[in-house]
Amino acid sequence: MTVPRTPTRNRGTRRAEILRAAAALFAARGFHGVTIEEIGAAVGVSGPALYRHFSGKEALLAEMLLDVSERLRASGAAVATEAGGPREAMNALVAGHIVFSLDEPALIRVHDRELDNVPERDRRRIRRLQRLYVEEWVTVLSELHPGCPPPRLRAATHAVLGLLNSTPHSAGELPRADMAALLHRLAVAALAAVVSG
Repeated sequence: MTVPRTPTRNRGTRRAEILRAAAALFAARGFHGVTIEEIGAAVGVSGPALYRHFSGKEALLAEMLLDVSERLRASGAAVATEAGGPREAMNALVAGHIVFSLDEPALIRVHDRELDNVPERDRRRIRRLQRLYVEEWVTVLSELHPGCPPPRLRAATHAVLGLLNSTPHSAGELPRADMAALLHRLAVAALAAVVSG
C-alpha cells in the first residue's frame, strides 16, 4: 500500500506569498527601508533563499507591479467583452476596481511611491499595461457617450481611478460594504459628469 505524499507548497504559491509580504513591507517602510532578509523572514525563509525566486529586490518590485497591472488589464478586457452592454460594462469596471482598491491598498501605495525604483524596461511595460487598462474604460465610456471626445473620457477615467485608488487614505472607518457602495456612487456620478457642463 502506497502512502500518499503530503502536498508541498508549489513555486507559484511561494512567489505569491513573497510578493504579498514584500508589498506590505514596502507600503509600510518604503522600498529602500526593507531588506531581502526582512522579506524572507516575513514568509519564513532565509533572505538568500529568496534569490531562488527573484534575482533581487528590484526584480521583486517589478514583478509585483507588472502582476497587478496585468491582472487589472485582463479583468478590464474581460468585463468590456462579456458585459451585456456599455452601462453594464461600466458598472462592472467600477465594481471590479473597487474590489481591487479595497483588497490591495498596499499595492496602490507601493505603486504610487516606488514605481521609479523599477528598472526602466519593466517600468515601460507597467505603463503600457496601465494605458491598455485605461483604454478599456475609454472604449466603454465612448459607447455610453458617443459625442464626447476621447481625451475628455480619458481624463475622466484617470480622475475616477484616482478617486478609487484613494483607499489607502480613505478606507477603514466605514464597514467594507458601505465603503464599496459609497465609492461606486461617487465613481458613477463622476463619470456621468463627463458630459455635463
